[in-house]
Amino acid sequence: MDIRKSSIRLYADPKAVITMFLQLPGNSRVTNIINRVAVMDEKEVDHLYEKLMEDFGSRHREITKLFANHFDKINVDYIEKLHAFYPKKRLLLGAFFTKEYSIQSAALFNPSIVPHPDQQGVKEGEQRFVMSLRATGEGHISSIAFQTGIVTANGEVQLDAVSPYYTCLQKNENAPYTKAFITKCTALVKDFKKELLDSLPDTFTANEAIAIIDKKFGTDESMHSSIEKIKQSLDSNYELEPSAHLPLNERVLFPNAKAESMGMEDVRFVEFNEGGKKCYYASYTAYNGREIKSQLIQTDDFNVFKIRTMYGAAVSDKGMALLPEKVNGKYVMISRQGGEKINIMYSDDLYRWDEYNVLLEPEYNWELVQLGNCGSPIKTEKGWLLLTHGVGVMRTYVISAILLDLNNPSIILARLDTPLIAADETEREGYVPNVVYTCGLLKHGRHLIIPYAVSDSATGFASVELNALLNEMKPYKKN
Repeated sequence: MDIRKSSIRLYADPKAVITMFLQLPGNSRVTNIINRVAVMDEKEVDHLYEKLMEDFGSRHREITKLFANHFDKINVDYIEKLHAFYPKKRLLLGAFFTKEYSIQSAALFNPSIVPHPDQQGVKEGEQRFVMSLRATGEGHISSIAFQTGIVTANGEVQLDAVSPYYTCLQKNENAPYTKAFITKCTALVKDFKKELLDSLPDTFTANEAIAIIDKKFGTDESMHSSIEKIKQSLDSNYELEPSAHLPLNERVLFPNAKAESMGMEDVRFVEFNEGGKKCYYASYTAYNGREIKSQLIQTDDFNVFKIRTMYGAAVSDKGMALLPEKVNGKYVMISRQGGEKINIMYSDDLYRWDEYNVLLEPEYNWELVQLGNCGSPIKTEKGWLLLTHGVGVMRTYVISAILLDLNNPSIILARLDTPLIAADETEREGYVPNVVYTCGLLKHGRHLIIPYAVSDSATGFASVELNALLNEMKPYKKN
């Protein structure tokens, strides 16, 4: 079996910077900055603003709008003092409450890949793709970046030029919620006070719901834990503002909720087909510095992204990957509860998962430490082809594969008894040594295109002929 590794490498680029609001501790710090800018005369403001635009004006799209937004975020306690600021001084103050953040200063890795929703204009035999990447920056905070490209008729990968800008997509504060949705989010919460939900209209925004609940129940100590649960649900289940006006390679999904404040990790995108209608789902791990939460992204075309929390007794640990379609009327998810085995789950509800069964346990020496999936499987005429990762001696990661029954994915039909991809001598060094890892693969004709992380520092590409891989797999007999 011939595994071809491409010479293409995607490396972390410290020039991939976004802007963020500069949070400062304590009201006195904020007050002091406002007071210092307030006494600046017009000449000093003009000089400083000119220098500001010279240094940063070309580094970000619509940078004056960013400064204006950050001016508006300054605490309303200072509204009287800020009212006297004229437009240019407002923008300057907004700049003092702005910082640049390099989303890739540490690493760019763990890719997933799906067909692009727009295949217009590609040549015969070609396929346009969207690849997601885990971008890790200062403080080890992970976000989601994108790279598009084309696979040619002969299986070569060609990457599109990237935008000179990186734009962080913002939470849509006007996104509507329904009472029914919040009821589902809180259904499993012990001793939840349902009268909180009774106080809400059928539809509302997050800010409207919080205002209603705080006004009616904010001083009631018995309601405190239930109020916090509703606020957490509204914070973690959100929608991002439309982004069709931005190149896809420019869009960045940066943590927007407290539950993911320290990272959105290892996203696994899949093109999902139901009744002939396609959309994209992506599972990822939300991390707040103490605990993890399993989240799901939904988008029709990578324009509007909806983020939802998965819940239920079986929602734990990392590495969930959704099958590309329902099987026997149920959603199917590959999972890794417990951290070392590959498990499988079935559910009528995409967001609720209550039970799991062990699919595969470590067997070979190159997977004795840990087994897991490498993203969603692809459908072949012989079965669901699922890439796996195995961890062996010295925390060495490799990629292998198993084949699942199309009608009953709980049955393993065959598997490789050797790694499919392992780090060669040029790939062993990096942020995390001796690791190859992927969060998905792309079927292109009779070939498989596999983007993979190289020691958690860069991203490479490998390809293999599908039939050659299937023929190499051995019939599986459970030990």
